[in-house]
Amino acid sequence: GHWQRNLEGLLNSSHPPLIRKSCLSARLSCCEKELPEYFNFASDVLDKWAQLEKDGKRPTNPAFWWVKDEGEEVKWSFEELGFLSSKAANILSEACGLQKGDKVLVVLPRVPEWWLLNIARIVFIPGTSQLTAKDILYRLQASKAKCIVTSDALAPAVESIMLDCHSLKSKLIVSKDSRDGWLNFKELLA
Repeated sequence: GHWQRNLEGLLNSSHPPLIRKSCLSARLSCCEKELPEYFNFASDVLDKWAQLEKDGKRPTNPAFWWVKDEGEEVKWSFEELGFLSSKAANILSEACGLQKGDKVLVVLPRVPEWWLLNIARIVFIPGTSQLTAKDILYRLQASKAKCIVTSDALAPAVESIMLDCHSLKSKLIVSKDSRDGWLNFKELLA
């Protein structure tokens, strides 16, 4: 197509090559594969890479590597990430009673659990941890989300608007501590 002609033009120009021809042909041939009608990152990428690790066809390298300012680290291989994201999906379906197509508002800082939920085969609605109670209320009402996942810091904001969130059926908190009226995601994941 058009972009292919542009890349080939770059290679044949008098400018220094940005991409080697051998690399370009490999890149272009990989793009000529038929695209699936539906794409799901968890099953189409994560599960396949996890299977390659299980079968010994690729080394077990981190698929996810998170480092907190204080030096705490979380490293997961593709297999571990796949297992944990499936476990997160099970928590949402079993503990929270969610069904296929139900929406989950996830308002968390940059923590590993955000990534697990992002690939947990759900309708994921991300929200920044800078949202106010009014912002959260709007997102819950507009999306008709049935579940919210948030942190200790934002739990009071969610609790302050609960009476106006008729579709919300369950609340998960990502915390080391329990909170009345909330399911603890870390405990359920352990």
